[in-house]
Amino acid sequence: MILITGGAGYIGSAFVRACQARGVEFLVLDDLREGNANNVPRERLVVGDIGNVELVSSVCRRHEVSAVVHFAASCYVGASVESPLDYYENNVVHGIGLLRGLIASGVRKVVFSSSCATYGQPDVDLIDESTLQRPINPYGETKLVFEMLLRDLAAAGVLDAIALRYFNAAGADLSGNFGEEHDPETHIIPKGLTAVLEAREPFTLFGNDYPTPDGTCVRDYIHIDDLATAHLHALDLLKDGRTSFTAANLGTGRGYSVREVLSCIEDVTGSPVPIVAMPRRSGDPPRLVANPSFAHALLGWKAERSDLATIVGDAWRFAKSRFAVRGSR
Repeated sequence: MILITGGAGYIGSAFVRACQARGVEFLVLDDLREGNANNVPRERLVVGDIGNVELVSSVCRRHEVSAVVHFAASCYVGASVESPLDYYENNVVHGIGLLRGLIASGVRKVVFSSSCATYGQPDVDLIDESTLQRPINPYGETKLVFEMLLRDLAAAGVLDAIALRYFNAAGADLSGNFGEEHDPETHIIPKGLTAVLEAREPFTLFGNDYPTPDGTCVRDYIHIDDLATAHLHALDLLKDGRTSFTAANLGTGRGYSVREVLSCIEDVTGSPVPIVAMPRRSGDPPRLVANPSFAHALLGWKAERSDLATIVGDAWRFAKSRFAVRGSR
């Protein structure tokens, strides 16, 4: 049995669907502050706090959990700058409670949802795992602290762990029933699609004076289905006992600027994206693009659905379905 923390959220629920497709037995622990209970089969959902040591230990013992995939976290860069204490409490303090519960119940295998935000503002075109980690916002700092904790626990022989450093998760399920839907929404693709669909307020472009070819931030976008598959490969690696602690970048090696993404949205939807330019947001690096070679070798995995047109097309299908539902109310 696999325990999935945060499995009712955007990326966690993509992993839930991947487990279902592969026949992997799982249980989700989620407090539903940001997750949606409809993303998880009712009989597989435990509503609760990952920081509750007794709850985690009890759930793991009762269901004979053998490994955990840890998605649960606060994950907005801007909000972390505004409320760093909340981010350290949720991502680090509650994470320590999770680890105490796992250790108390004998669970030794952890796949951790980390982030490229741990690298900060690296002066390299492609970021590999040897790139110095110097986060520039509290979100990235909390992810790095938890990575360091896992590394220390592995060195002490307490557990085995893999930290998967995501670049920009994006896209939606092929069915059009599951996708990115945050409140408030801060991510570029759903915000751009909303600007097209609702035609009420323009897309806010934060910063057009970055040291990039068109002045806007460059990011490496990876489809949530590819992320989910990578986690299954990571679990296989841990089960085989082939690592104590390691970290791997999950990306494509191809970066797109904000303007390039907005242009792709216009191509896919056939409609212009209204834009209003604003100053830079605090904590946004100019460029974050992965070198995914190590993940390819370590996990035997490559992103297969992460070309930008596919990502935007899947997100567009989901956005239209949600817009239709809201419009029918």
